[in-house]
Amino acid sequence: MEKEQFPRLLAPLDLGFTTLKNRVIMGSMHTGLEDEERLDRLAAYFAERARGQVGLIVTGGFAPNREGAVAPSAGAMLDSGDAARHRVVTGAVHAEGGKIAMQILHAGRYAAHPQAVAPSPLRAPISPITPRKLGSDEVDRHIANFVTSAVLAREAGYDGVEIMGSEGYFINQFLTANTNQRTDKWGGDYSARMRLPVEIVSRTRQAVGPDFIIIYRLSMIDLVPGGSDWQEVVMLARAVEAAGATIINTGIGWHEARIPTIATSVPRAAFAWLTKKMKGEVGIPLVASNRINTPTVAEEVLAEGCADLVSMARPMLADPEFVKKAATGRSNEINVCIGCNQACLDHIFSNRVASCLVNPRACHETDIVLKPAIEARRIAVIGAGPAGVSAAVTLAERGHEVHLFDAADQIGGQLNMAKVIPGKEEFFEMLGYFERRIQQTGVRLHLGEKVTAKQLVDRNFEEVVIATGVKPREPNIPGQNHPKVLSYIDVLHDRRPVGKSVAIIGAGGIGFDVAEYLVEPAQREAPTVAQWRKVWGVGDPELARGGVEGVRPAPDAPFRKVWLFQRSTEKAGSRLGKSTGWIHRAALKMKDVSAIEGVNYEQIDDRGLLVSFGPERLEPTWFDVDNIVLCTGQEPVRDLVEPLKAAGLKAHVIGGADVAAELDAKRAISQATRLAAMI
Repeated sequence: MEKEQFPRLLAPLDLGFTTLKNRVIMGSMHTGLEDEERLDRLAAYFAERARGQVGLIVTGGFAPNREGAVAPSAGAMLDSGDAARHRVVTGAVHAEGGKIAMQILHAGRYAAHPQAVAPSPLRAPISPITPRKLGSDEVDRHIANFVTSAVLAREAGYDGVEIMGSEGYFINQFLTANTNQRTDKWGGDYSARMRLPVEIVSRTRQAVGPDFIIIYRLSMIDLVPGGSDWQEVVMLARAVEAAGATIINTGIGWHEARIPTIATSVPRAAFAWLTKKMKGEVGIPLVASNRINTPTVAEEVLAEGCADLVSMARPMLADPEFVKKAATGRSNEINVCIGCNQACLDHIFSNRVASCLVNPRACHETDIVLKPAIEARRIAVIGAGPAGVSAAVTLAERGHEVHLFDAADQIGGQLNMAKVIPGKEEFFEMLGYFERRIQQTGVRLHLGEKVTAKQLVDRNFEEVVIATGVKPREPNIPGQNHPKVLSYIDVLHDRRPVGKSVAIIGAGGIGFDVAEYLVEPAQREAPTVAQWRKVWGVGDPELARGGVEGVRPAPDAPFRKVWLFQRSTEKAGSRLGKSTGWIHRAALKMKDVSAIEGVNYEQIDDRGLLVSFGPERLEPTWFDVDNIVLCTGQEPVRDLVEPLKAAGLKAHVIGGADVAAELDAKRAISQATRLAAMI
């Protein structure tokens, strides 16, 4: 049945000298585990994915030399000592029947250290460092370093390498005239600029022999002004194939591009059309990538002839058994990646080990170990939001008798508000997964039931997990009880009517969510790929160099006029996620949302909202609006803590009930899972 459902996805791929068991590649993604001296944790992380039957794993990037390292302490493959350290990784993957390739990544001008080098001494807009220009003979040395890393990878037991030629790193920097202003043999017209990647692939193939996988990650669309055009992309693809590449993987956009490529607001498989455009131009297998997060989407990409394989990185963080579940008729049990980036990319950008919001065990397989409980206990979990559900299903999975209570008539807590925000439709997947896990683990669910401490004692519970979440914080603004005033819960959960002009008080994550919700019609459907491309100005690289339209088309007019206010003088939205905050700020700017910082809230009445500015309360200004929406933070709900303590019943407080902070599902789920693993 499963082979009939996903016949292409689960079909093996014969590469001549080796066969991949299916068409799923676990795409490269830096986790921070690559940078550790001992690679045991990295081995455990990859082994779990190999056990989940993914066809081929590609590691995070390892530098071919110190100049090319992303950071001073970043992982590299430089000598036989490094190769020996990596054998624990390859051995663990092979023991599970998997295959693994090591990505070789040279950061070029994206390197976050003073030794950064590039084809030309031009600073990247996302870096404070101006790189040193490489001399002509030095370029040859860097090519040799790529080759040495590949040879060492084979010595370490890897089944292949991926040469990172996209995302704006070193190789990309040689390819475009904007970043390669050289006049020697490594610069000039495109045939000269592409000499570097072709030499890397050719010399690598000669060094590793014919029976070793070489993936070339090719930037199919740069999404930066002055990027490669389609004729150049095809020219490079053909040259890379002739030089000995086994597979071409699709890279999308430079890191400095101002167009989202993998955030949750990007439609699923939004860039598969580019890989399809390359079909027929080369004869080796092609890989589609970016925002492919379910077996159904992956199968459709293959069925439509877009690619021969699909690459999924973050979905393998979310569920290491992704392929195994698809292959055994359990695709509806997959923990779907919601594209939030909060625990993966945002962690990496802040020098923390990556994980996953929906699966906190990702990259922590050795310290969050779910063993059967030594003694089964009768446990009550109060609150069926992200923290409560995560605790309940993990406790039940370990063998405890778990009862999950919530006063609401559905699970999910504040996720039921997040799911209605435009671009956050993936939260429906998260809620569906929670529902299935509750059923599978045998948690006893009690909805519409608000329990007291006495009832919990009388029902003989041995321990209680309090996950009762948060309530809105009172901002204490004169007139805040006026009929014009709504809370974010009134708007997002209760769907109260909202007028055509709105002042939002509070410009944190919730304020931004409410603003994005209000500028769109209530019955808005998620945009198609074509609609999304039009809004963000993503063109065909055959018609627009780099795939960037000359003038970004204006999006549809906002459904409401929205003002976003905050007391702080810092830029509105500056504390949003590093990898996605700029997207939210840009989206609201396109919808003409006015962000006003440094205000004092003076009065709310029939006239609207009165604000002033600065400590001196200057320039009192009335904003004549139909409604004022309060997004002024949260307070924890802990009503049960003291009564339970007085009754002598052991209680654990988690999630928002522990720390109320911007509806932090990532922290709540991680805290809940870690607690449940120990009880």
